[in-house]
Amino acid sequence: MPRSSNDKVPSEYVVDGVWPHAVLADDAPVSAYYGQAFARNLERALVATNHSLRTLAEATGLTHSTISRVMNGKVMPDLGTLARLEIAFGFQLWPGPAALPPRPPAA
Repeated sequence: MPRSSNDKVPSEYVVDGVWPHAVLADDAPVSAYYGQAFARNLERALVATNHSLRTLAEATGLTHSTISRVMNGKVMPDLGTLARLEIAFGFQLWPGPAALPPRPPAA
């Protein structure tokens, strides 16, 4: 799916470490931070619910490869994917503004 702002996929902004727990580039767009936080939330949800990619795929009607690509920062989830995942887990995965890095104090 094309990105409206021509941002690269979230994982392409990694400068140090391993996705989704890596440090992102200083110029990484908001979408990269949201994608990273979403991937971490999805990773934690899988562990907390004892789902595998395949059992989650069965529960959501998504393919396991789609879920894997979201987790690996290769794509941003569309709203349908987001909704199916949140309904399957029964809780919110989308990180919202909390995903953004702290702003430096104004001088």
